[in-house]
Amino acid sequence: MNVYEVLKERGFIEQITHEEEVIKLLNDEKVKFYIGFDPTADSLHVGHFIQVIVMMHMQRAGHIPIALIGGGTAKVGDPSGKTDMRKMLTNETIESNGERMLNQMRKYITLDGEKGIPANNADWLDNLNYVSFLREIGSKFNVNRMLAAECFKQRMETGLSFLEFNYMIMQGYDFLELNRRYDCKMQLGGNDQWSNIIAGVNLCRKADQKEVYGLTFKLLTTSAGIKMGKTEKGAVWIDPEKTSPYEMFQYFRNVDDADVENCLALLTFLPMDEVRRLGALEGAEINKAKEILAFEFTKLVHGEEEANKALEATKALFAGGGASANVPTSEMDKALFEEGKELLEVMVELGLLKSKGEGKRLVKQNGISLNDKKVQDPFFKMTLADFEDNKAMIKKGKKVYHQVELV
Repeated sequence: MNVYEVLKERGFIEQITHEEEVIKLLNDEKVKFYIGFDPTADSLHVGHFIQVIVMMHMQRAGHIPIALIGGGTAKVGDPSGKTDMRKMLTNETIESNGERMLNQMRKYITLDGEKGIPANNADWLDNLNYVSFLREIGSKFNVNRMLAAECFKQRMETGLSFLEFNYMIMQGYDFLELNRRYDCKMQLGGNDQWSNIIAGVNLCRKADQKEVYGLTFKLLTTSAGIKMGKTEKGAVWIDPEKTSPYEMFQYFRNVDDADVENCLALLTFLPMDEVRRLGALEGAEINKAKEILAFEFTKLVHGEEEANKALEATKALFAGGGASANVPTSEMDKALFEEGKELLEVMVELGLLKSKGEGKRLVKQNGISLNDKKVQDPFFKMTLADFEDNKAMIKKGKKVYHQVELV
């Protein structure tokens, strides 16, 4: 099966510039393609990982990914889908973030300069001559068409800076530069990048008369169209120091029933017959499908050992087994609990609550437990008597567990 058909069957593909030509190209050649990642954080998150999985599918089919770090474009900021201008990062932070992202990607795709190519657009964007760039590249862009692009529409109401207005031109220039340097013939990206990808395809065709193509794949969203990959603590990160394998497992163990099949298709390499079988399960049986989803994705990101630990911890907790070494754990000073410390205050410090007010509402709803006992008093204080072997288990709602260990 052509890799395009694989991606289409699994539900990745949203829009494409020239479908027949792309299918023929992917059949006939080892195609160099690129996906860009602006290093605005020091780790990839689950939303990025859809793109990493696409690169994995493409590389397994013999095609050559170019993992482009946006060391130059990150200094401008992509306005796509944003209501405000992105925070400006220092050059040092951008460079450090980019290196960390590439190192993460190397776990999943080969980036040896042949089977896969690492690149950074700071190499050609940082030292451009402004007037020369305007003459060669700016002359190929129609401002009326740019302003009509979806990526600018939301910002036109709140104010689009000239800095951000240049982002589309810069991303289009990336495609031209990668085509000239590596004979890159395709740009892939999330569906929010369609306008920018079209700009790159058109620039390559106008500037060098090169036949190049663009393709977007779906963003990771719920069946209601809401972006997935966010928890109360923030994004679900690939870095285990930012999101533990257990927390990642729990996130996908608790997705809505309607989202299971889509997540299995996009985030695992299970055969589609199995994906459809699992997605069709109903009632209590769908929980088994969720467990498989959580295990397969955690295994893909962190390896089988960590996935097994997360699975064992989940089974122990849901079976009422109490504390487990694989549950998120925070160490706290024993002296804090000698006189007693309010449980809600502890939960705020651990990031389990945004505020004590939220905690008080949850207490009224029987939504907080300590060591498997419902907490009825919003001012309840944890003391040393609540710790067994220096450990206590806090539970928020039905799904969030956190162990406190005294030191």
